[in-house]
Amino acid sequence: MRLDKYLKVSRLIKRRTVANEACDSGRVTINDKVAKASADVKVGDVINISFGNRDVKVEVLDVQEVVRKEEAKEMFRYL
Repeated sequence: MRLDKYLKVSRLIKRRTVANEACDSGRVTINDKVAKASADVKVGDVINISFGNRDVKVEVLDVQEVVRKEEAKEMFRYL
């Protein structure tokens, strides 16, 4: 699954366009490498997102196209 779509589906970022902009500006990394919005996300990847003065680091546990809001938290775990 594309990185920007994963960020939206997992609800780490609210909108896909915002996820796209974060990737384009180099604020998102996968396994310590700067990632484009089109990068492929797999189970076991570590995603780091820089939100201004705060960093969010998560490990991908599941990749699904459609997820209900209650189940979105099960797609990743915070590190």
